[in-house]
Amino acid sequence: MLVAAIMDVVTSNCDSLEKVCFKPALPGNAETRDIADVIEVIEEGGMHFGEPQRDEDDDEGGRGMRGIGIKILEGTTVLGLSRTSRLMKLGDTDDVGVESDRPTPKTLALLSKHDSSSSQANLSSAVVPGLWDDLHCQHVAVPFAAWALANWAMASGANRSHIQELDQDGHAVMTALMAPERSVKWHGSLVARLLLEDRDLPLNDSVSDWSSSLLSTVSQASKNDDIPLARVALSAFLVSIERSPRAQEVVMDKGLQLMRDAAKRTTKHKEVQETLAKVLDMISTGDMRLSLEESQKWSGILLPWVFGKSSSDNTRSSAIKILSCILEEYGPSSIPISQGWLAVMLNEILGSSKTASAKRGSQPKNDKVKTQIDQSNIIFATQTANQLSSAVVNLARKQLVTTTDADETFPLLDLLSLEPFTGPLKNLKKDTASKFDATDSALATLKGIKALTEVCSEDSICQKKLSNFGILCLLRRFLLHDDYEKLAAMEAYDASRAVEAQKRTSDDPDESSDSDGNNPSSVRVPPTSHIRKHAARLLTVLSLLPEIQKAVMADEILCKWLEDCANGKIQGCNDLKTQSYARATLLNVSCNQQARRDSLDSDDGVHDSGIAYRNRSCPRYDDMIFLINPELPHWKCPDDKHRDNVQRSKSSVGKTDFNSPSTPETEASNVGDSCSSIDESQNSSQSVVPLVDIVFIHGLRGGPYKTWRISDDKYSTKSGLVEKIDQEAGKFGTFWPAEWLSADFPQARMFTLKYKSNLTQWSGASLPLQEVSTMLLEKLVAAGIGSRPVVFVTHSMGGLVVKQMLHKAKTENIDNFVKNTVGLVFYSCPHFGSKLADMPWRMGLVLRPAPTIGELRSGSSRLVELNDYIRHLHKKGVLEVLSFCETKVTPIVEGYGGWAFRMEIVPIESAYPGFGDLVVLESTDHINSCKPVNRTDPSYTEILEFLRKLRAHYT
Repeated sequence: MLVAAIMDVVTSNCDSLEKVCFKPALPGNAETRDIADVIEVIEEGGMHFGEPQRDEDDDEGGRGMRGIGIKILEGTTVLGLSRTSRLMKLGDTDDVGVESDRPTPKTLALLSKHDSSSSQANLSSAVVPGLWDDLHCQHVAVPFAAWALANWAMASGANRSHIQELDQDGHAVMTALMAPERSVKWHGSLVARLLLEDRDLPLNDSVSDWSSSLLSTVSQASKNDDIPLARVALSAFLVSIERSPRAQEVVMDKGLQLMRDAAKRTTKHKEVQETLAKVLDMISTGDMRLSLEESQKWSGILLPWVFGKSSSDNTRSSAIKILSCILEEYGPSSIPISQGWLAVMLNEILGSSKTASAKRGSQPKNDKVKTQIDQSNIIFATQTANQLSSAVVNLARKQLVTTTDADETFPLLDLLSLEPFTGPLKNLKKDTASKFDATDSALATLKGIKALTEVCSEDSICQKKLSNFGILCLLRRFLLHDDYEKLAAMEAYDASRAVEAQKRTSDDPDESSDSDGNNPSSVRVPPTSHIRKHAARLLTVLSLLPEIQKAVMADEILCKWLEDCANGKIQGCNDLKTQSYARATLLNVSCNQQARRDSLDSDDGVHDSGIAYRNRSCPRYDDMIFLINPELPHWKCPDDKHRDNVQRSKSSVGKTDFNSPSTPETEASNVGDSCSSIDESQNSSQSVVPLVDIVFIHGLRGGPYKTWRISDDKYSTKSGLVEKIDQEAGKFGTFWPAEWLSADFPQARMFTLKYKSNLTQWSGASLPLQEVSTMLLEKLVAAGIGSRPVVFVTHSMGGLVVKQMLHKAKTENIDNFVKNTVGLVFYSCPHFGSKLADMPWRMGLVLRPAPTIGELRSGSSRLVELNDYIRHLHKKGVLEVLSFCETKVTPIVEGYGGWAFRMEIVPIESAYPGFGDLVVLESTDHINSCKPVNRTDPSYTEILEFLRKLRAHYT
């Protein structure tokens, strides 16, 4: 019986509705005649034994009540009557290109000849989607036919082949998709999906029409909160988009609004959002692209897909891919989107950091300074997040001013309705946007990148969040393109056009028309190089994550850019830090990927813990270690042979040998990625492994480069300790380690380190000496420094940092680090304390000395203990020592009219540790003691001679 068959399929499969799938209750191999009859029922809206007899006495002209029927299952006959209502047209069908010139017959179905009250009672309890509702309301028989067709389609490929053959024009499926009954649309969607998924069947010419109708069903169902119907229609819609390029074109042309509406209405339904994201990915990241206006409209949906807590990995991945294509396609015009992406990301990271900080609660006493630094970073990031959100709003509103769109039709309206931007949008003054330019926007982006780096540089959980949020796509854009410079050029052009137009319309040709907003000469140059530098820094930090390494290696364009940047071949990428970051990223990516493969191939992989360097075969560089001359061929990932040599040298217990066998060092073996083929000319050439590492460490208020840059005037008082932070990139003085020492002592591989060191707490929090040393030791060991002979060249407090590192390495049993340290060079190191440290402690309430300053007070027992330890190593012949001493007072605070407060920071009795060689630098102050004027300056010739003696001694 038909009703019994329906009850069977319903009761046994009601739990499978979520997957839009039934276990067929009809025979697996249907007769072609039955399939043809069912298709006829769907197309004509009625059921026939044969041609209906026209009743001439019928007041309805033969269209009234008449007996029709068909054998559907096991000889069961269903009778029907004509129906009086037309097929329902879905609201937005015409808008997505659905057209049909076929007549839509009027029929009304009747119930089965076995129509008993008990049967209807059983049927009323069925859970077929909408089936009983349709029958109960109008007694329509078409839902039975649609149900039968769907079950047959699921049963076998032969049935699907017959359906395809009998419905070659796809009209029956299209009729079902456009039917007024919910169950017919539901089963029609299922039939469409099954036919499209069967790759053995030819593609129907009506697929694009199916797709349009399915999308209309999805939109209408989401509007009615009918999620099951939306799901089944969406599943078929997805397959139609996958298989039909024409369907993609139709949806791209006329269906994006319906998709957006459905996406907005189904934010709580993860599966629906994921399918919509996948469809948008397919139609907008291939041969076709979203228009700029559509990109702006979708940005308010794409960003919640990226950051939504309920978003699946597939949804997030699709959204990131689409956003990346938008940035690639529209460049400077897409800055509000890229900047909005960065702003939301910073807010998300801040929320996570604040939550984690609150959970940690009170910290132990020895972690208070670290906590203070973290809080300082969070405060800076919070301020930056507000500035960044305001920048997005200002730039977006400025674009609105230049268009004729009303606020309610503004394409970026959905983006500005997101949480980070609602406040700035509400408080925005009307005249603010016109004064906002590309440079303001670029500065906000620069601060945003810096804030993310500071907050996440030591937080692996935070770094993984950034990776999940698509930070690599943003960094790639910042590195490879100059969007802000192009935007500034566009603004300058618009300003010049405005001035010309104003001059033409002005009655007085002499009247000044220039203003701050329209004067082309007032356009400022955005800090693109700084954005690139800090983007490269963040990429270096993240390049230790396996997922980032995999993505970078797969990106041939990015790998090529990094290689060219490291080699100094890119115009506008001359900053030494940026070049170092590029090389470090490549080394992290290629070496660690290869090491990971090696560890998977072996059964005895050992994981390191703490700061000990336990059998790590590949260096790991972060943003605190800079590679000097990263274009040199020795900056390559060591091959297996060299790694074996490194392991043997680390396990040896004999005296360090400067004259270890030179091993050819090349790139890592081909690992099947894009990076492995970069710069083949360099990779094919062999280079000798450097015999020694030289590491430069700055002192108070110094930097990895500015400390070692030559001043224009060595005796000038202009380079005092009170200098602005992060301005060394703008100084063009000679960086003598790279330009002189590298050429005069080519046997060395050179590094320079960075750490935060402030004079007072007014300048920000900085770690005490022991914490700084511990942190740097961990990073040096992770980078493989200490696995071969190493010489440390230090200035001021940097010397104490190295001494503390060596002491820490001894207590941590990192014997190779101590054993391979063969030389120490001290420029004005306060071995026994500094007068500068004594002064603020007498004026502590005013100057608020940083913790590091307190540790430099004269007579500190800790300094004496460290010096005795180094004296012991020197006496044993483990290392050699060279010290330099200043002889001139140094300006501390400068005032008006050239007035300056000066003092002798490290007197000779503190600069000489009591062992090793001492060089007294005449007429040289503390700042310039490590800045030789030329190659004949004693501050350079003596260190060069010191290194050559070390080489001769250990050869």
